[in-house]
Amino acid sequence: MTSITRRRFMVTASAIGAIGLTAGMALAEAPPLAKKDSYKVGFAQTESNNPWRIAQTQSMHDEAKKLGHQLVYTDAAGSAAKQVADVNSMIAQGVDLIFLAPREEKPLIPAVMAAKKAGIPVILLDRNVDQALAKAGEDYVTFIGSDFIDEGKRVAEWLIKNANGKTKIIELEGTTGSSPANDRKKGFDEAINAAGGFTILASQSGDFARDKGRQVAEALLQAHPDADVIYAHNDEMAMGAIAALEAIGKQPGKDVIVLSIDGGKEAVQAVVDGKINAVVECNPRFGPKAFETMMRYAGGEKIDAWVKNEDKFYDPSNAAAELANAY
Repeated sequence: MTSITRRRFMVTASAIGAIGLTAGMALAEAPPLAKKDSYKVGFAQTESNNPWRIAQTQSMHDEAKKLGHQLVYTDAAGSAAKQVADVNSMIAQGVDLIFLAPREEKPLIPAVMAAKKAGIPVILLDRNVDQALAKAGEDYVTFIGSDFIDEGKRVAEWLIKNANGKTKIIELEGTTGSSPANDRKKGFDEAINAAGGFTILASQSGDFARDKGRQVAEALLQAHPDADVIYAHNDEMAMGAIAALEAIGKQPGKDVIVLSIDGGKEAVQAVVDGKINAVVECNPRFGPKAFETMMRYAGGEKIDAWVKNEDKFYDPSNAAAELANAY
């Protein structure tokens, strides 16, 4: 009798454990998306103060309209706190899915988790969140974006081959705590340090903004008048750096090598004009890939943790020919 009781207890415990494991597995998956003809979709944009963001937003609006989806759009105006509130508002409005371009890696984690708790899947666009705090396939569906580390590495590789004796670098970093700023710095710095012979004199955030980039460049050029390379994490700061160089009588692209990432039309034109030496594209036209990924997810496909964008590279060899294709 005792052995039967023990056996029954063990079977019951095993069953409970299996149920608990199954429940745990369910909780560990991003919320599902029912298959429908049209969706009410949120797009939480981080800001709209530069051509890249404007092009991204337009691409999302155009694709939503083309496919017949309702797009609930918000602009966080550069505030992580407002972006969290924007996502919470979308949750309250009962959207089917949220596209989120997180301003910073850590502050947007609560928004991702709130959407998951509400059963609303999230797809991250162009910037990621801290992988130690939230994971693709579990807390959100996927990250769609460029390889930021590779972008920085590609810029460094161009410089290593084309420096012509210019080795003293000023680095204008993007928004502190954002994944592109972290990774573009990592990719560039590691490649430059591995090559040897180069010195990063100073590295400071210009917050991905033109005027802030100009101000930081002015201050760093004053502190380091021997600098002969400026690496900007985006076009806006590169254009600010060009203004700072011209203000002190230096020729951007000649006296000082200027390198950038984003590849907007203005920056590619600056390559044609000889003011920027090279720029890696970071493609902002997310609409088609974002909605295609959403529909694949609704269809039950397993989505990779990272849906990678492919980016072009512009330098004097191809800038004129590619100008019409830049955003």
